[in-house]
Amino acid sequence: MRSRPRALTAAALAATLALGLAPAADAARPDHGPPPAHAARQDPARDAIPAPDPRATGTPSSYANVLDLQGVPTAAQPGEFNPVNVFADRGAWHAYALPKADDPATYGGFTGPLHIAQEYPWWLSKSFSRIRLTEAGKALDLGAGGAPRLTSLPGALRQTYRLDGLRLTLDLRFATDRTALVRARIHNTGRTPRTLGAAWTGTLLRPDAPPQRDAPALAATDRGVAVGFARVREKWDYLTAGTERFEVTHRAPVRTTVTGDTYRSDLTAPLTLAPGAARSLDWTESYTFTAAERTREASAVRRVLAHPAAHARSGDARWRRYVADVTRGVPADRRRLAVKSLQTLVTNWRSAAGRIRHDAISPSISYKWFTGGIWAWDTWKQAVGTARFDPRLAKAQIRAMFDHQIRPTSATRPQDAGMIPDAVFYNDQTDGGGNWNERNSKPPLAAWAVWEVYRRGGDRAFLREMYPKLAAYQAWWYRNRDHDRDGLAEYGATVDPANDSAEQRRLAAAWESGMDNAPRFDAALGTSVVTNRDASGAVTGYSLTQESVDLNAYLAADQDHLADIARATGDRAGERRWRDRAAATHRAVRTRMYDPGDGWFHDIALDGGQRLTARGRGIEGAVPLWTGTASRAQAAAVRDRLTDPREFATPVPFPTVARSSPYFAPQRYWRGPVWLDQAYFAQAGLRRYGHTAPARTLTDRLLTAAQGLSARGPVMENYDPLTGAPLNSPNFSWSAAVLLPMLSQR
Repeated sequence: MRSRPRALTAAALAATLALGLAPAADAARPDHGPPPAHAARQDPARDAIPAPDPRATGTPSSYANVLDLQGVPTAAQPGEFNPVNVFADRGAWHAYALPKADDPATYGGFTGPLHIAQEYPWWLSKSFSRIRLTEAGKALDLGAGGAPRLTSLPGALRQTYRLDGLRLTLDLRFATDRTALVRARIHNTGRTPRTLGAAWTGTLLRPDAPPQRDAPALAATDRGVAVGFARVREKWDYLTAGTERFEVTHRAPVRTTVTGDTYRSDLTAPLTLAPGAARSLDWTESYTFTAAERTREASAVRRVLAHPAAHARSGDARWRRYVADVTRGVPADRRRLAVKSLQTLVTNWRSAAGRIRHDAISPSISYKWFTGGIWAWDTWKQAVGTARFDPRLAKAQIRAMFDHQIRPTSATRPQDAGMIPDAVFYNDQTDGGGNWNERNSKPPLAAWAVWEVYRRGGDRAFLREMYPKLAAYQAWWYRNRDHDRDGLAEYGATVDPANDSAEQRRLAAAWESGMDNAPRFDAALGTSVVTNRDASGAVTGYSLTQESVDLNAYLAADQDHLADIARATGDRAGERRWRDRAAATHRAVRTRMYDPGDGWFHDIALDGGQRLTARGRGIEGAVPLWTGTASRAQAAAVRDRLTDPREFATPVPFPTVARSSPYFAPQRYWRGPVWLDQAYFAQAGLRRYGHTAPARTLTDRLLTAAQGLSARGPVMENYDPLTGAPLNSPNFSWSAAVLLPMLSQR
């Protein structure tokens, strides 16, 4: 089973860490020219209705059902891994699925919602708003015309029912970051007038055990129904403040009655439809955390219900732009995968709430421990993918992490000034949260992310905003993670109550690498930690007794990107300093970490610099190709390993540990499974050095053999390199993010 970071104690379960990287941008390096000129894009107002974009080319039906979204929960708590794939948009903290086509008991409503109790996902209902049509006092059977057509579209869920002389279409879209808009269109397809009644029913799906079992409570409102939540502080399962509210608001007048955990809202006036006529019944479903949010959202709901068709068109136009952007340059047979990646990222988008102060993307709404938080290097990779279709959201993600960059004025950890915490959640420890993690950081790819977002959006003000923060982050690595001051850094741990033993410090350092349980971090193989001190002798943190090849290649790449940022912002002296620093770091990795005997890059011992080849070859040894660090001869040798079936050219290529290694374990997290970010960096590295044909062959094999990618399965956290079986978290954001450049090679 995967290792998971603990926030304050080793015993407490929290969210498991992630991994990722990407290339450097330097006109002097192979395959990197000057940044393209982009017109600056303004950030649109949240509720603005944009005009159609002439670039938008695809239609929603072209990408119907790229992901299987049918399913109904059996219990309020979805378990560690939610078996039902869901849809959300605009950063909402609640999500929906489609009912089951073979289960008439689920007809007439959207599955859910799945709502996030600050950090953890829970099903509020099997289907909270199920519409019922009546005629002459008799309920109409929604299954009378056969099974409905259930369709997921980019940006919407749709159900179509055919009754005797009637067609009912239900569409669900998100109108704001807190509100879904549902439209029921009833079309009289017959030759006689019809007079119909309509009602909505739903039942709470209560948690099994107290205190969360007693948290939700139904209440009728003037325009529908609401669910209030009591205050519950179950650190590892359910967190509410007592101010949360889920509310259904109808456009047309309704009368609601509540009986226990079930409600019914009846349309107060019947619908009369002439032959060929149609009517729409519109309602919103809002989930808010605070009274202030509820007040704001009430105004937004009034606007949405005043012009529901306009808001629906706005959402469709936005999604057409998204789809056009992510499919541009992608081969026709891979475009559905690009759209699935897009949908994965958008569903995992969480708008600002709690301690998350800017919109961000969580690793996965489908995994309990990933739902309500954001991680540093997940964010860097996700921002690069998101920038391809929404640079505004990409910038927000980066800001969401830098909002918590440690300041020199910190009362608790001033020695960590410049550091980016590993993980940030809705709650920190002062709010009773347990998943917040400052005991380690994550690999330094932030400057790459900022530069890629700038390349897509052209916002120089964003570069100027981020430049000093990125420089402070670089400074922290060399101040707190370079034990012997030789210019090569180590992964390590902070001065933190959780890092209260040598073993906990080693564990935190492994998490800092993002490669958790990789063989190179095993205590049994000699990995340990040393204490770092400043000039006064005060402890500033801890380092592993090895200098890691990936970490230092990443640092070199980020130094290249900082030089690019300095140039773009007019800091010529800064550009020269960063170029010199990057050249020195590249040189140190190239000369000290490459082993000519086995043609691979390795970590080296802190004491003496011995290459740690006995721990086997890991995929981190390909990172110097992606960063442009390797010489051409070194890159050719690495290519030979990457293309060898006994090494990294497994049936699903690019395992995290070479197949030849005695530590290779194809289903053990970082000891063999294929992670798509590492696969991306490896194949991009091959391309960077001109080895295009093997890169294409291996990439095509991966995309074909990883189960579910080319079908309707979710994008997974990782895959078995021998069988292609999906492993660990479904609907995983950084996998989706790196698929976008992998598919288009742009």
